[in-house]
Amino acid sequence: MKPGELVRQTRKAKGLTLAELGRMTGYSGAQVSRYERGISPMTDVDVLRCFADALELPHQAFGLTPPAPRPDTRHGQPIGPISVFPRLPAPRVGTPGWEDGEGPVRRRKLLAGLAATAAAPLLGSGTAQADEALLGELLVTRLRDAMLGLETAAAAPSSPEALATDFNRALADFDACRYASLAVRLPRLIRAGHALSTSAGDTEQHTLLAKSYLLATRMLVKMDEQQLGWMAADRARQLAQSAGDVLAVAESARQLAVLARKAGWHDQALSIALSAADHPDLRGTGRAGTAVRGLLVQSASYTLARRGDRDGMRELTNEAAVIAKELGGATLLRDHGGGFSPLTVQLHRISAENHAGDPRAALDAARTISLKALPSVERRSRALGDIAVTYDRLGRRSDCVRTLLAAERCAPQETHARPATKALISSLLVSGPTSTELRGLAERSGVLV
Repeated sequence: MKPGELVRQTRKAKGLTLAELGRMTGYSGAQVSRYERGISPMTDVDVLRCFADALELPHQAFGLTPPAPRPDTRHGQPIGPISVFPRLPAPRVGTPGWEDGEGPVRRRKLLAGLAATAAAPLLGSGTAQADEALLGELLVTRLRDAMLGLETAAAAPSSPEALATDFNRALADFDACRYASLAVRLPRLIRAGHALSTSAGDTEQHTLLAKSYLLATRMLVKMDEQQLGWMAADRARQLAQSAGDVLAVAESARQLAVLARKAGWHDQALSIALSAADHPDLRGTGRAGTAVRGLLVQSASYTLARRGDRDGMRELTNEAAVIAKELGGATLLRDHGGGFSPLTVQLHRISAENHAGDPRAALDAARTISLKALPSVERRSRALGDIAVTYDRLGRRSDCVRTLLAAERCAPQETHARPATKALISSLLVSGPTSTELRGLAERSGVLV
């Protein structure tokens, strides 16, 4: 079929007049008619592409090669193409059968014995400090087993109301850095959540389970367990989409962006975060949706810091600050890893400036923050950790150690269990003179002196 004939056929199928197609392409109706009848030959590549775009035809229909994809730009940053997040079929909820005929009771006893053996070094007769140093490993192990369905007990599921209460308690444990309690509560929450999600249409339970997986993702990222973090974040996204929870879907995207950044996939992390920030579904969720958008922009800012783009980082951080200011001074989304407010944006600046290569700017940002005003123990501990890193980069060892000791007093389980803090302590031990305070902190954190 000649190009003009294809244009005429498609125009009529779409119900367009010659004049209407002319306005869409920048030609007069008479010129369009001449193209259609072959009086004016359609041989120019630009003309063919113009009509293909106007009529929503693939360029190949006119014998042209497809155009190179143009990079999308969000918030001043080029991002890659984003498609619909892959969705899995609705799960069949139930108990899997035993393939080898071995009874479930015997298997549960075996698993319970294995779990007790594995936990013995952590919960046995050692010191409480040694237990805290290994607390992160215990929490990760229990989350792993819960996510893999390796149950150590056959406890009956709670009611939906009890499960919601248990989630709020787990969230409080996270905010207070009570990781010994969280190591019991969060895996149990995931198991019970799966047991109670009895149908694909159970949106309330899917939302609660998605939030449980998001909490697990934050904890796994904190413990530097990216492999399990990917699994948890993906499950959170699938469950949130199944429930139609727009805010949980967006927060899942933010956690996926964090994991992509930690993997060194900076372009992909930017694409995930900024595309989610501009998703039209967020517009109908009020102030909470605006706050989620701010968190996503802030996440993209941190990715630019990791990439060494200081100007881009500051531009997006300022954008997040404007969003926070428009929302007022209150902290929104307290269940999203500490929430979003002008104060949390300023806290973000400390780490972002550090990783962008300007620790002095990071210290300036830290001086504007009142630790007591931060919304949780976890946020205060994280702020102290970021300030300690700042002092270390400025070569101020004594201030760094003093700040780490303050972090320990604020949240001992966080300080003793978190790999990033342990790495900083280890670096201090080998990079210069050590003090009694530093050696004591290292011992309490399970770092070899």
